[in-house]
Amino acid sequence: MTCATCPITVKKAMEGVAGVTAVTVDFAAKTARATYNPRRTNAAAIAAASTNAGYPARAIQN
Repeated sequence: MTCATCPITVKKAMEGVAGVTAVTVDFAAKTARATYNPRRTNAAAIAAASTNAGYPARAIQN
């Protein structure tokens, strides 16, 4: 993420995944955190949505 609109694009892409209930993006850290229903989606699918929007991402499980 390099500009002020990048986090907005990432957030919208991740929120577009069925089952995602919340997304927070930290521009300074270049990270995003998603809350989701694991019965409807998974971390890899959410990361793929960001990647498909032009912002490569990888899932990190906590």
